[in-house]
Amino acid sequence: MATVDTVRGPVELDALGVTLMHEHVFVLTPDVMQNYGHEWWDEDVRVADAIKKLGKLKAAGVDTIVDPTVVGLGRYIPRVQRINAEVGINIVAATGLYTFDAIPHFFDYRGPGTLLGGPEPMTEMFVSDIREGISGTDVKAAFLKCVVEEAGLTPGQTRVQTAICETHQETGVPITVHTNAAHQTGRLALEFYAKRGVDLAKVVVGHAGDSNDLDYLKWIMDQGATIGCDRFGLDVYNPTEDRVATIVALCAQGYADRIVLGHDANCYIDFVAGEAAQAMLKEVAPNWHYRHISHEVLPALRERGVAEDQIHAMLVDNPRRYFTAAG
Repeated sequence: MATVDTVRGPVELDALGVTLMHEHVFVLTPDVMQNYGHEWWDEDVRVADAIKKLGKLKAAGVDTIVDPTVVGLGRYIPRVQRINAEVGINIVAATGLYTFDAIPHFFDYRGPGTLLGGPEPMTEMFVSDIREGISGTDVKAAFLKCVVEEAGLTPGQTRVQTAICETHQETGVPITVHTNAAHQTGRLALEFYAKRGVDLAKVVVGHAGDSNDLDYLKWIMDQGATIGCDRFGLDVYNPTEDRVATIVALCAQGYADRIVLGHDANCYIDFVAGEAAQAMLKEVAPNWHYRHISHEVLPALRERGVAEDQIHAMLVDNPRRYFTAAG
């Protein structure tokens, strides 16, 4: 039986069950936390809170979350292991690099075309995370995460995306790419990948669901890729009722087999660190939490005529196929 690597070790693909394809445990800025975290971070409190929130998600019927937290978003696997030891949900970890434009200075002087030259260190790091484990742990990454934002394929982004393609070709693991739906950067990503031999059936175009442009979304899926309708609850980008209407329309046209769902939520994000900012976030985005899909979105889809087999495809079959593709 084929398996997929998770924080608690390999699990059989069929055991992934109901899967939300884009959720974070934490989104943090480590150097800020190390220097100023005493003002807003208590490790034990945050861990206990995460265990509680993920436990409620499991009770809501979700078996797996796919966590695209990589370098640039505060990935720290030992903390996630501590949480996952106390809650019975599968957490799938990623490797890659999160940046909207320039790459970290760490990479400026090493790699092809740089002062020191040599092989691309990003590729070496990503492959190591997949084959050996992340940061000295035995937790192996099961997919690649990267970004093509409004700035497009800048020189730094081109290096990242090239490393992503190289790693994909060497390991076979699938890709999730954060995109800017308003600027349709999913087109840039897929065109770049296609030219470099990436199997587009192994690509999720993240945040595509921020758009209700059916032509754009169908173009992505017609290339063989999957769209991430993965920001439910972030109404500032696209209200839930519009997101639902878009999925209803796409399912009616036969595209349920190329859609995955999620919230892009988290247990804590330090972009809004501190009690006052967290309270403001809850007021501005009250539905931006792990259970919005289970409690509100799925009933709305059913009410609008989306069939059970289509919902099963988006939550179970499509995620399983995405990871089946891993080599």
